[in-house]
Amino acid sequence: MRELLLTKSLAALLSPLALFFLLALCGLLLAWRQRRRFGAVIIVLGALWLLLWSLRPASDWLAGTLELRYPARAAGDYPTVDAIVVLGGGVEGSRPGWHEQPQLSAAGDRLFAAAELYRAGRAPRVILSGGNTPWSRAEQPEAEAMAELLGQLGVPRTAMLLDTQSLDTHENALEVKKLVDTNAIGRVLLVTSALHMPRAMATFERSGIDALAAPADVEAVPPRTATALDFVPDARALDLSTRAWHEYAGLAAYRLRGWAQ
Repeated sequence: MRELLLTKSLAALLSPLALFFLLALCGLLLAWRQRRRFGAVIIVLGALWLLLWSLRPASDWLAGTLELRYPARAAGDYPTVDAIVVLGGGVEGSRPGWHEQPQLSAAGDRLFAAAELYRAGRAPRVILSGGNTPWSRAEQPEAEAMAELLGQLGVPRTAMLLDTQSLDTHENALEVKKLVDTNAIGRVLLVTSALHMPRAMATFERSGIDALAAPADVEAVPPRTATALDFVPDARALDLSTRAWHEYAGLAAYRLRGWAQ
């Protein structure tokens, strides 16, 4: 648990917004130490860095360097395998007194992609992987919430296997590996957000799981025609850039620890 919080904290500090504030703080300290010109340069550089990743062309390019590694396909174009694995991160479980039903997050397309793959006959089983992180506001494990919603999308509960313990991508792979070995499952289709897929695939392959990427939730979609609005700072572009940098930081950390190939 401590390692998970440390990894998340370090990744957050590397985000464009956090780096801007750190550089601004350094600039102010330099100015206070009578090095005003150098301090001003540091602050301006931080502001330009934040501005860059707030522009849609920059965020699309950065996210695309991750998403295009595993291009998405139509459900019927994937081969038939033994199981579909869906990673958590797209659903928030229920919490009595607040919301009684599971709620989809921005990455909820993972569930729709998994249901479509199942209905297309790509696999007879669906493995759902996700527990409750320390900062989750839900009481229901995410895998159980995903099972509820997939049931409404036409996937029978008898076809599902649940991992309700894993808290991050590394633990997803470890827990899914147990289910794969116990149930004599061979090749799987791995479903997660396209942005997260490079880290997920590297981690699952390191764990010895025969996985084929089936990305969902593709975000880095270039516009058909560029407009002036593409060069106006945008909060959604900054959010996409932040999550892309988070994935690069996470992949580097996983490789250093030997958790990913």
